[in-house]
Amino acid sequence: MRSRFAPDRSLTVRMVTVIFLLGLVYVAFVAALIALLKSVALVVVIVGALLIAQYWYSDRIALFAMHAHEVSPAEEPQLHGTVDRLCALADMPKPRVAVSEIDMPNAFATGRNADHAVLCVTTGLMRRLEPEELEGVLAHELSHVAHKDVAVITIASFLGVLAGLLVRFAFYSELFGGRRNDQNTAAMFAVIMAVSALVYALSFLLLRALSRYRELAADRSAAQLTGRPSALASALVKVSGSIARIPTDDLRTARSFNAFFFTPALKEDNKLATMFSTHPTLQRRLDALAEISRELGQAA
Repeated sequence: MRSRFAPDRSLTVRMVTVIFLLGLVYVAFVAALIALLKSVALVVVIVGALLIAQYWYSDRIALFAMHAHEVSPAEEPQLHGTVDRLCALADMPKPRVAVSEIDMPNAFATGRNADHAVLCVTTGLMRRLEPEELEGVLAHELSHVAHKDVAVITIASFLGVLAGLLVRFAFYSELFGGRRNDQNTAAMFAVIMAVSALVYALSFLLLRALSRYRELAADRSAAQLTGRPSALASALVKVSGSIARIPTDDLRTARSFNAFFFTPALKEDNKLATMFSTHPTLQRRLDALAEISRELGQAA
């Protein structure tokens, strides 16, 4: 079913390109592992199980990691009411609604498709935003579901997760496995670490490039659906300012989900982190929303 969120052909092209390139890297990675470990069955079972788990249970994993729980309309009537209105306006299935009891103001959507999606907001976000600002944030997250980029990001992030796990496995096996005198084993683990590090770097760069564009696309779709880009811009300013005051240690625990968040859990004064961020800078997003506001004003 097509929603009323404006289609974005550029986003679709980017998603297809990233999945295709990551698919090539994925095949090469699996082939390298099979050649090194000399066990097709072992590699296929491990890689397949991890991929299925991340894709099929991505919503449950995310909710568990963020200490979130699903809420009913009776528990959060205003939140459900806003989601109901937006889904009716966008003509899309309503996702499950969840709340995370943390102070960091943020929101995210995840799930393998629109029928199995979950939209989660933190209590810190609901406490800080006005109703129209929260509506803009929720519309932003719903556009991710409608455009199917949530599923693409979930799949794209899998390769980096797998490569990172293998690097850790190889490192600790070499460190604590008592095999340092076995030169063949040591060489094999060194190659696995090198291949995994290369795969992680490639998937990292491809994922960041896609993620930054999809955030701009979601901002644009949300602003066009609600007709209030200024409310979304106000929410961005508030959330970014609040995150800047969150202790770094608290932000660090949430950074693994930056690709899914409305705004990243980092401080923009960290230039290196901003350069490799999953999101455009705050100013870039505000400029884009200001342009949309001018376009809507001219159309009126």
